[in-house]
Amino acid sequence: MTLLKKRILVIDDDLAVRESIKKVLNTTGYEVMTAADGQEAAERFAPGRVDLVVLDLNLPARSGWDVFEALTTQHPSVPIIIVTGMPNQYPTAVAAGVGALIEKPIEVATLLKTMEALLAEPEEARLRRLCGYPENTVYVRTRQGDGKTRALPTRRPPRRERTASGGSRR
Repeated sequence: MTLLKKRILVIDDDLAVRESIKKVLNTTGYEVMTAADGQEAAERFAPGRVDLVVLDLNLPARSGWDVFEALTTQHPSVPIIIVTGMPNQYPTAVAAGVGALIEKPIEVATLLKTMEALLAEPEEARLRRLCGYPENTVYVRTRQGDGKTRALPTRRPPRRERTASGGSRR
């Protein structure tokens, strides 16, 4: 019995990023299609033909969030990993029901581990996330302090508690 390769659609306007991700994913056994913008993504995306999407937010002509909305409207249960260099996208990602948000630069091991987890996730969990239950959203942020960039996977940022005076504390 032959297992079918998982099909991944990588959408990024940067050719070098697209090709790097494609090369890594091909060598790890995935079948990869690429798109440079939202129009090309719409042409290549078909429900049942794509198992997971890796989507950059900074796209020409049409924002990554618009592409996300179009893809999830067509096929709500497809897992989507947002990759971005734009700061402060986590609240929007959670509200939209994104499977994972990974800030650039991307660490290959983190991307692969996140993809495996999302592909193994039950469809119900994906649909719950889109319906406003964010407990399964993966957030991988990068931190620069000592000159090194480290990926810090978390399930969600810490919540702030309200104090009696109306302020907040962690």
